[in-house]
Amino acid sequence: MSVQSLSIRALAAGYGGARILKGIDLEIAPGQITAIVGANACGKSTLLRAMSRLLSPEAGEVLLDGTSVHATPPRALARRLGLLPQAPQAPEAITVLDLVSRGRHPHQGLFGGWSAEDEAAVAEALELTGTDALAEREVAALSGGQRQRVWIAMALAQQTEVLLLDEPTTYLDVNHQVEVLDLLTDLNRRRGTTIVMVLHELNLAARYADRLVAMRMGEIHSEGAPGDVLTEAMLRAVFDLEARVMDDPVSGRPMMIPVGRHGLRARQQEEAG
Repeated sequence: MSVQSLSIRALAAGYGGARILKGIDLEIAPGQITAIVGANACGKSTLLRAMSRLLSPEAGEVLLDGTSVHATPPRALARRLGLLPQAPQAPEAITVLDLVSRGRHPHQGLFGGWSAEDEAAVAEALELTGTDALAEREVAALSGGQRQRVWIAMALAQQTEVLLLDEPTTYLDVNHQVEVLDLLTDLNRRRGTTIVMVLHELNLAARYADRLVAMRMGEIHSEGAPGDVLTEAMLRAVFDLEARVMDDPVSGRPMMIPVGRHGLRARQQEEAG
């Protein structure tokens, strides 16, 4: 399973007359993991919403294999492109199994019908996310971390060529953050799924993504391999952050260490003698 191309061309979008995205041009590398990073309110989530057709552009277009996603019928698009938004809301009293099963709706015919393929996709998604033991529980009764893994399971059950995830590690402790990113990497490597995700944790983004896209004020500041994007200059320009960048001793990818005001003051005092 692989997609030929996902292209964003001169994309402008926003809310209530306020333009957030200011003419984005971006080619998503097929079959790879792309992480979008940037400060709060820079347009990361807006970009994902426009890519998934949840938000109509004011100008420009998003093309999936050369066809506009906004001109593609919703069910046809949902078979190829999935989205896990921020803070999704589950219907009242729905169980984990029922919610994850909804990921199969785009694959069912006009008159529905549950197939062995649907059954296998749901079972695999539950197992991969470690939520199979929760299948009969109501989603509302779960912890924040458990609910997040259930939503990821629903997205996996959809089995799309492209998967967009807006902060998929939200509510998760460090161990589960790593587990989820390992899971998404396995999905990418085994199935060739093109994954685009918004992440706040820069060091995890650099470790797991094939490409980084750094956004600043509704525009692309820089994009490319993690070693080319995660630099001290980018951190100053995009995050207004003084930090040091060095090699991650585990992955060999770049990692950043914030200096902070106290660290900077101590360094300046040390240099002054």
